[in-house]
Amino acid sequence: MRSTAPLVGLFAIAGGAIGFFLRPTDILGQQLPLSMVLSRGANLQGLDRLLIPLAQRSFNEMAAGLLIGAVLGVVVAALGTRR
Repeated sequence: MRSTAPLVGLFAIAGGAIGFFLRPTDILGQQLPLSMVLSRGANLQGLDRLLIPLAQRSFNEMAAGLLIGAVLGVVVAALGTRR
């Protein structure tokens, strides 16, 4: 019986990367930096605090991509070991 962890990890990383590249943009059409997304905007000061909801949404979409990728990896691994 093969381990499914590598396949699940690969799909999770791919899903997280897709979520990272497709994260929302600000009003000027620019995406927030990864450090700002990972901190969910906790270190923003002044007028930049208006970007906190965008940072939180970006983090949520990136996490959702990671989770969907992991679930898809489990499904593919289960179908692969079924044979």
